[in-house]
Amino acid sequence: MSGSSRLIGVGVGPGDPELVTVKGVNALRGADVVVVPVMDTGERGRAEATVLHYVPADRVVRVVFALNERTDRARREAAWDAAGQRVAELLRERGTVAFATIGDPNVYSTFTYLAQTIEELVPGVGVETVPGITAMQDLAARSGAVLTEGTEPLTLVPVTAGAAVLKDALAGPGTVVAYKFGRLAHEVAAALRETGRTEDAVWGSALGLPEESIRAAAELGDAPLPYLSTLIAPARRDGGRGGKL
Repeated sequence: MSGSSRLIGVGVGPGDPELVTVKGVNALRGADVVVVPVMDTGERGRAEATVLHYVPADRVVRVVFALNERTDRARREAAWDAAGQRVAELLRERGTVAFATIGDPNVYSTFTYLAQTIEELVPGVGVETVPGITAMQDLAARSGAVLTEGTEPLTLVPVTAGAAVLKDALAGPGTVVAYKFGRLAHEVAAALRETGRTEDAVWGSALGLPEESIRAAAELGDAPLPYLSTLIAPARRDGGRGGKL
């Protein structure tokens, strides 16, 4: 798309500032203003913390999204509308706005909803995205888990959809990755056991941050984990090297 103003969704990775791509850094620094999403509770999020490694604070604008709202749809959508209005104002005033999102802007990102709102509020706006490193890639690298080999499929499941959806995926072939499973850790552990997928599975949270935790899935207990925890259950591989080719 082309237009006098541009909205750029920039993936800034799962938390480690070194995992922002060169293109991502250039997009952040080249924008007139960088918007970072914050929860209505006000604490600094991962996207903001990462952005501040590359962009001075006076060029960063915090915009509230009700990211912790799971049940009240009307309240959540009202927050999206208010955020969209604020970003639309910035586009009219500044020209180019970068929106920083953890992970990738096209994978379960708030940017999707923002872009839909902005296209209605600012006709002719140019919407672009810069891809980012995802949590599953980072966890695979840090844990040594191999995501795919040969012809194996890869299934990504947000456990906000319920543990039953994850269990269905685990019953199938290939590697399964679960996002946002921390609050249902006990149910996820049960699904792994019932499908025989506990062995070799690994989970991680706060990847690349001081409080990083990477553990074998066999250690999952009853206690809830950080909301943004990620799980990798590798495909069953018993055919030797290249067995899935």
